[in-house]
Amino acid sequence: MASPAITQTVQPLEGLRLAASGPPELAGPAAAHLRLLGARTETGRTGPDADGAAHLALSGAGFSEQSATVTWAMDRASGITDEATVQAATGIMAVHGRRDGAPRGLAVDYAATATGVLAVQGLLAALVGQARGGPAARVGTSADRAGLLAVSQYLAAAGADEGEAAEISPGGPPFTSADGTLFELETLDPGAWAAFWRALAAPSDAIRAGWRPFQFRYATACAPFPDALHTTTRAHTWQRVREAAAGTGAEVCRLRTLAERAAEHDGAAPWELAPYGSGHRIPRVTPTAARPLAGLTVLEAGRRIQAPLAAHLLGLLGADVIRIEPPGGDPLRGMPPTCSGTSARWLALNRGKDAVEIDIKSADDRRRLLGMAAEADVFLHNWAPGKAAELGLDHQDLASVNPALVYAYTGGWGTNRIAGAPMGTDFMVQARTGVGEAARPLGEVPAPSLMTLLDVLGGLVGAEAVLAGLLTRERGGRGVRVDSSLLGASDVLLGPALRRARRGQEPRRPAGFRRPLPTADGWIAPADACGAAAAAYDLTSLPTGAALAQLRTHGLTATAVTADPADLHHDPRFAGSISRDEHGAPAVPDPWSLV
Repeated sequence: MASPAITQTVQPLEGLRLAASGPPELAGPAAAHLRLLGARTETGRTGPDADGAAHLALSGAGFSEQSATVTWAMDRASGITDEATVQAATGIMAVHGRRDGAPRGLAVDYAATATGVLAVQGLLAALVGQARGGPAARVGTSADRAGLLAVSQYLAAAGADEGEAAEISPGGPPFTSADGTLFELETLDPGAWAAFWRALAAPSDAIRAGWRPFQFRYATACAPFPDALHTTTRAHTWQRVREAAAGTGAEVCRLRTLAERAAEHDGAAPWELAPYGSGHRIPRVTPTAARPLAGLTVLEAGRRIQAPLAAHLLGLLGADVIRIEPPGGDPLRGMPPTCSGTSARWLALNRGKDAVEIDIKSADDRRRLLGMAAEADVFLHNWAPGKAAELGLDHQDLASVNPALVYAYTGGWGTNRIAGAPMGTDFMVQARTGVGEAARPLGEVPAPSLMTLLDVLGGLVGAEAVLAGLLTRERGGRGVRVDSSLLGASDVLLGPALRRARRGQEPRRPAGFRRPLPTADGWIAPADACGAAAAAYDLTSLPTGAALAQLRTHGLTATAVTADPADLHHDPRFAGSISRDEHGAPAVPDPWSLV
């Protein structure tokens, strides 16, 4: 088909009309993002659809109609019908509950939020494909696929050839001061860790024993460090704790409330797009419906989760992804547990990528990187703030060799949105923005989840932003700088809670919300609409299957809770969807279908 004409587009979806229908939990997040990207909402196509799915369609501006269907589950007979049952079935409850020793539901709509972002990604990618001469595609995604993607690293580790490098047992932050302040602690330096605790007179053996579980909490979603460390902080005021951190290089952050976050929230979009330069790249490969980014090259200089996941998603959509790794390769390739000698977690984010080793501290290697950027379509990184400019690798530098480049930065805090922000890591952003309060219902002590909620959602939002940048480039003929952040991901996740707070309503969910119910041999999770009624039954003497059957006889919907991600591989609710890669590592299904 002919490509839509190049126009002076400011927003990627400018001039397109959006029609949306279906359950608001599924349609709402995606529709909100599409409107932020410039789509104009049509009237007359709202409300529930008979099939229970959400339907989104974009049309106009020279594009063929582009549609997406969003469901709760790949298999509608699976018993997965809403947020609670998605969290239960996909292992989200199991991973989130590790610090507490039992499955626990997230009181935020994490799976539905991620699903909305995935739906937007699919639509944007298909429009990029159309703009490059490809066909329209029918996009499909589901919340259970989003849930599996969210736990993919934990699933990969559970199916590895060896065990975890650190113990998986209950325990973890937040800490509490003598005056009752809940706070998070962050440092990537064992020396700063030890100095902080010595400044508070913690026992030496507890300091030594605590570092390993603290260091590995990002991987294991728990941190069973000695109780003596909690006892230590309860003996000191918050002011003294802050002084100890300031003098040792560690960082601490008080857990903010949702009311505090709502009061300061600036209403900014979760990404920023800024066109620059000029230039339009002629497609070298005509994309297909299934691979709308075929022929595009992404250079990824990413660390840990956020940027690597964003690039991984772009690769699944057809782009050629080249990782920029330090001399000797990415040290996380060997992080246990491994499959055939390669880190299972690393494979979950990086399988299928090519890699080149570049020393960014070397002038010669930086020139080599500029040469690669001259031939690329996207440059994506999550270096520390200011590092790119210091190296001469900011967007102005790369635009000088490629004015059609989409330059993407996935950071922690965005562009000067939070004054005096702490280190921009997942758990610190959770603490600073109120996620710790939102993740747990009333009656429970606020605590950031030790599942990497924002790193994963930040990676999804980062990929969404890159796709918006690519569509802006294809429509406007200009390079684009794209910024996204963990802060933006937090804002997306907390949107409903912050709106409740601004209206003066209780922002947290009611006590007992999404609490799994114990059975004789496991746990079940009622659908949200059935939670209160199901909790009235004592199911502790019944096997899980019988407990589910009893609830069904009373017209109540529930599903079994996956207690260990290792069980997902053989779970009939996901029959045939979880495979193993060439290394033997478990691999989750692509989050969309495009046909």
